[in-house]
Amino acid sequence: MANFQWRDWVTDLEQLRRLHLLEKVSLFAGLSRRQLGKLLVKLFEKEYDPGETIFLEGEPGKALFIVLDGRVSIVHAGHGAEERVATLAPGGYFGELALIDDLPRSASARADEHSALLILYKSHFDDLIEGHSTIAIQVMGNLLKTLAGYVRAAHTRSAGLPAALPPGTGAVLEQSEKPSEGPQR
Repeated sequence: MANFQWRDWVTDLEQLRRLHLLEKVSLFAGLSRRQLGKLLVKLFEKEYDPGETIFLEGEPGKALFIVLDGRVSIVHAGHGAEERVATLAPGGYFGELALIDDLPRSASARADEHSALLILYKSHFDDLIEGHSTIAIQVMGNLLKTLAGYVRAAHTRSAGLPAALPPGTGAVLEQSEKPSEGPQR
């Protein structure tokens, strides 16, 4: 009976679209479709209007966000002026460090246009990985690669060389010449 319900669920076109999107998210690289399906049921979808704030710099990190539809800007409050760090399209993700800790966000996120985001709260992620060590190992390994990219980018910036955000941030469309220090939480 459980397999029958699984097949019904994955034949739902909207769920299939979400599953295909997750397959393209580098943070989940290496997970099987079944593992992605287990992850997908933990995600919450929320829509944002153009200009709406998703989270503010300094707020505690509580969730990872994946862009399903629309565009999202990651911005940093620089020296009196707002600096755009990145613009993310469908498949892009941000706030991934919230899966590790709840330290304050190092940047703000804002919807540039009507956007739908898939949200993975840390508590839901913790519940998922508690019973699925293979998912935990794969996602944490991918997260470590993302963090290593952040460290390399920071080192490149400190050396005065032009740097891009690490590839783990997903579908970056635009970025500033001077990304903010540290990762986007």
